[in-house]
Amino acid sequence: MLWARRVAALCIGVALVTACSFAPIDPARFAAGSNECPVTAGNGSRPPGETVESPHFLGNGEIWTVLWPEGVVLIPRGRVEDDGTLSMKFTWRRGVAGALVISGRRLDAPSVPLRADIPDGYGPIGFQATALIFANEGCWEVTGRVGEAELTFVTRVQKE
Repeated sequence: MLWARRVAALCIGVALVTACSFAPIDPARFAAGSNECPVTAGNGSRPPGETVESPHFLGNGEIWTVLWPEGVVLIPRGRVEDDGTLSMKFTWRRGVAGALVISGRRLDAPSVPLRADIPDGYGPIGFQATALIFANEGCWEVTGRVGEAELTFVTRVQKE
């Protein structure tokens, strides 16, 4: 229930998405500047202990996250860093013990990889707050890993 409140607080006013895609992405199929981005939608997989049913969760029985509306992360002006990077909070839930590691790459144009701020203090399992730091706007593939478990999604990132 506590996780549900944290997710709700993070996503106030956010209507989230409703289907799922786990197919590998071939970045060669995207032209630079293309508006095509095969965003991933939630599959409704509920983390253990979660009492709220929502189609907005994306999970695989080992790792879960919550996706943004229509697969688009809208970065408010206050989350654009001085160096131009775009930062947004994402919550994760770990069903297996271990440290969460996040990686990501832009699919529609060359870019430096995604960075992630993953604070300590959440223990080896359960809820984990993070900030994903995108180098620029575009179509991004993000992968969260805990040991051998992994969850990948695709999202479009753009400034508000």
